[in-house]
Amino acid sequence: MPPPDDIGPPITALDLSAEPLAGLTPDEPSSEPYLGWRHVGRFTTLIAVIGALVMWQVVSVLHVFPPIALPSPVAVWRAFIRLLAQGYGGNSLFDDIWVSSARIAVGFVAAIGLGVPIGLLMARNAVIFRLIDPFLQFARPVPPLAYIPLLVVWFGIGELPKVLLILFGTIPVIIIGTISGVKATPPLRIAVARTLGATEAQIFRHVILPSALPEIFTAMRVGIGVAWTCLVAAELIAADQGLGWLVQYAGQALQVSIVIVGIIVIGLLGYAMELIIRLLERRAVPWRGHN
Repeated sequence: MPPPDDIGPPITALDLSAEPLAGLTPDEPSSEPYLGWRHVGRFTTLIAVIGALVMWQVVSVLHVFPPIALPSPVAVWRAFIRLLAQGYGGNSLFDDIWVSSARIAVGFVAAIGLGVPIGLLMARNAVIFRLIDPFLQFARPVPPLAYIPLLVVWFGIGELPKVLLILFGTIPVIIIGTISGVKATPPLRIAVARTLGATEAQIFRHVILPSALPEIFTAMRVGIGVAWTCLVAAELIAADQGLGWLVQYAGQALQVSIVIVGIIVIGLLGYAMELIIRLLERRAVPWRGHN
């Protein structure tokens, strides 16, 4: 029996190269350039650091500044090696790093442990806000350096005044960031939670606190810089060990290479702590930056 005439032409193999797939047009941009730039972007920091070192070396070679004022990167590297091997002023570099890092850790953690609960209470209770806010706004503009003479007179030159100085300088940043985070909670989220029957404790735990976490972490990232500023200021005046003391002691002897080593170490430690806070933020607030 012959086949019917309306079957049509025989089916041939599809030529996928002849036409684009459904949903794509020939004018649609490819993602390959983006991927290339992304790979290049991974080396941006390294390129910037190398460029800065090259510029520094060129300025040193051209003697734009006297060598005693701006030593070359090679001279700074030699000073760093010398510090690792011999130390300075009777203290090793690792001892100074450990002492300063420990002071920062204690003072900064204390500021977070006190500042976050105080900020949450101030944001949720008008009476507590009116009680604390005048003192907070009064103390916030005062430079931490102004507290050093009082702390030295009251507590001596031990570890306590340095930790308290970090606490006093950092806690206003933490409190204000926490209040801002709570106030930024969308009212619609709270209304939806109440509609679903959530209690006030559940609303605070599952709605308000998660909404405030991004601002709290931002305050922590700002506060770690303030904490290092306070610590170095304290060690400049009332200390016999630490990175701030190292910078001051070497500066008095016009050892600029060692001063620059101390500044670089402080900057690297601060940057490392910033990266730790970012890591904690990604773990605690994974939804930040996503729609």
